[in-house]
Amino acid sequence: MRSSTTLLILFLAALLSCKDTSPKTAKAEIPVTEATYYLIRHADKERGPDAGTDPDLTAKGLARAEFWAQTLKDIDFDAVYSTDFVRTRKTAIPVAEANDLALTIYDAQNLYDDKFKQETAGKTVLIVGHSNTTPAFVNSILGEDQYGEIDDSLFGNLYIVKIKNGAAQAELQDYNDWSFD
Repeated sequence: MRSSTTLLILFLAALLSCKDTSPKTAKAEIPVTEATYYLIRHADKERGPDAGTDPDLTAKGLARAEFWAQTLKDIDFDAVYSTDFVRTRKTAIPVAEANDLALTIYDAQNLYDDKFKQETAGKTVLIVGHSNTTPAFVNSILGEDQYGEIDDSLFGNLYIVKIKNGAAQAELQDYNDWSFD
């Protein structure tokens, strides 16, 4: 009896001392402890059958893009991100130029992924997206569904997400009543 107990103890000790050499399938989460993100939807776009699949900004949209540059002029951005569409790039360019920054294109299918977290940790960033991707991006940073899609007629939402000590908080500022006529 004693020898079987000893064998059991030795077996368990050997089992516990074995290292797991199996490949890990889960990615390590990159924590962002500090960052500030400003997120806006692209400015007013051309509509109608001649607008195509990648519409340009209207005259009002170009004015709104300049409005964003003026509104955000006191913020020292470290990076400006845009999806790869004419309307988002043209909305982002005035802020990028005012901060002497190149425009960084991001994939709206990969919001707040490890690469983005690593690139933007500790930085102040403008992100220009769309009526669906902008609130989805905010929600992704927050880790919860706090904001729904932006109404297609609205172009003046400014989301400010601050991460401090690893905790994210968001604020929505409304500039939809601003006149660009």
